[in-house]
Amino acid sequence: MLRLNILLTLAVIASALYLVRVQYESRRLYAGIEKAQAEARAHEAENERLLAERRGQSTPLRVEQITKNQLQMRAPTPGITQYVTQGGAPAPVAAAIPAAVPSAPMGPARQ
Repeated sequence: MLRLNILLTLAVIASALYLVRVQYESRRLYAGIEKAQAEARAHEAENERLLAERRGQSTPLRVEQITKNQLQMRAPTPGITQYVTQGGAPAPVAAAIPAAVPSAPMGPARQ
């Protein structure tokens, strides 16, 4: 009977130690999940910020300002446009220029 009591006591102690180890591991894994979710939220916020910044960088007005100021580009006009025919020879200037076509802005109209 004494041996049975000692064996059962050792089994209870081993079971308690195993339970403590499992709880510790569970808490550690849960903390890791929380940390990963916090990082995911931070990355998502950074992604949204970068998307908003990209939308701001690609507005038609900004693109037009960069083309004029940094790239020294300008809108084409009939005076500097060369029209080419099928044979490769330039078309006559008077026939190539359409009659009074109003020039359109470089980008879509903003309201």
